[in-house]
Amino acid sequence: MTDTVLYEVSDGLATITLNRPEAMNALNVATKVALRDAARSAADDDAVRAVLLTAAGDRAFCVGQDLKEHIGLLAADRETGAGQTMRTVREHYNPIVRALADAPKPVVAAVNGVAAGAGFGFALAADHRIVADTASFNTSFAGVALTADSGISWTLPRVVGPSRATDLLLFPRSITAQEAYELGIANRIVPAAELRTEAEKVARALAGGPTVAYAALKESVAYGLTHSLEETLEKEDELQTRAGRSEDHTIAVQAFVNKEKPKYLGR
Repeated sequence: MTDTVLYEVSDGLATITLNRPEAMNALNVATKVALRDAARSAADDDAVRAVLLTAAGDRAFCVGQDLKEHIGLLAADRETGAGQTMRTVREHYNPIVRALADAPKPVVAAVNGVAAGAGFGFALAADHRIVADTASFNTSFAGVALTADSGISWTLPRVVGPSRATDLLLFPRSITAQEAYELGIANRIVPAAELRTEAEKVARALAGGPTVAYAALKESVAYGLTHSLEETLEKEDELQTRAGRSEDHTIAVQAFVNKEKPKYLGR
């Protein structure tokens, strides 16, 4: 990992920190590669039972593409005709979102400031969003004559509904933390000074939870969004069988009977 993205694993929690506060955590190529690799590492590592995605500084979570770098890449494309610039969607943005959304463990986003464009998309790819009271969201894409990427045309309608999502994409604007909470974009708002502490508390609680059951819950909800009730019932049967065979299920039942707090193993 490069210094533009920090990656740390402690007691089952992987913390991924975007680390370009001087650039409002904008995504240049080096940052996108590092974030992609960090997200994949967290998703694939069985020792990681939860992921916390956050950013350095207090101004921005991530403002999306680094447009200063982007304009130079566009100019190079015009000279060479190579058309390399927009391959970043396939090579970087898509893999990042897939790693976060499909990770077989909970992903928490601690949104400390502006989340715009791809930054908004990354936050929506998380399972739980804890937002500073000073944070804001903006789709941004249409403002630079681009369409949606980073999964936002899939995630945003499922959070706020298709009509409101289309409105937010056609007419980009700043969405305050309070409005984000009312729309369902933010799951929780906390004072900015308490964000990191509260987010770590939630993420560490999830890291100590029944990981197999959490993974099955994520898979079940995602499946149910695009399948019939009958198909979803069949999927629930499959996933419940998997969860029921986990060591953590036995631990949980024994703890309940003994009136004790379960100590999960994540398997």
